[in-house]
Amino acid sequence: MTETRRDLRLREDFSRGRVLTRKALLGVVHLPPLPGSPRFRPGSFPGLIAAAYRDAETLLAAGFDGYVIENFGDCPFYPDEVPAHVVALMTRVACELPREAFVVANVLRNDARAALAVAVAADLAAIRVNVHCGAMVTDQGVVEGRAAETLRMRKALEHTVAIFADVGVKHAHPLGAGFSLAESARETAYRGLADALIVTGTSTGASVAHDDLLAVRRAVPDRPVLVGSGADEGNIARLLEVADGVIVGTSIKENHRVDQRVDPERAKRFVAAARA
Repeated sequence: MTETRRDLRLREDFSRGRVLTRKALLGVVHLPPLPGSPRFRPGSFPGLIAAAYRDAETLLAAGFDGYVIENFGDCPFYPDEVPAHVVALMTRVACELPREAFVVANVLRNDARAALAVAVAADLAAIRVNVHCGAMVTDQGVVEGRAAETLRMRKALEHTVAIFADVGVKHAHPLGAGFSLAESARETAYRGLADALIVTGTSTGASVAHDDLLAVRRAVPDRPVLVGSGADEGNIARLLEVADGVIVGTSIKENHRVDQRVDPERAKRFVAAARA
């Protein structure tokens, strides 16, 4: 499918790890449980693809630049490596969705190499990595970053897929005392070589602390910084005064519930508020 000029410009900006020339608006396509996960309903996979396609189309029609596709329904998540069938299934879904946009793969909880495989196979623009550097205590146990492996795999695959890395990711706590968000941001950008950084609240849909966003922005002034949770039409203007873009899910869903479909009117209002 032919890429839009908007997609090409975003790909170029992110692959070079530079501050964006225009604010990036990305929605989220939260996949229901995939085959093999505890809550998967036999026979529901074709409907899963149809629902994901509908959400992606709704986001693009509302004016979003693209979307993140993630296996949100697969909890409880593997802490790092997922089984091979998850990679195959996510690639299948990604290839079925609209790709004339900036599309990001996120394989939960933290399988960056699987996300790279999906992104390269489906020719997606980027991957999201929850823990790229350091270690975090999560409900999956201690999750450690594997920046060395991720960067070398990307090099071996000779692909320009960008790496979006969370700093102080949601649903997690730093391992050990003395954690500094600013220092973590600098290490993720300059030692982990992430192309863009993501700042979130404490959980899915939770607002980002403005001081946290400012700390990351000041620590890495030459990298794109995105808000990864808690954005809505009421606060998006203030967030984009600092951030280069946003990843939004819960607030544009029906009834503000993350497990519901994307609401076309909420999505349009969000884009209007952001672009204004």
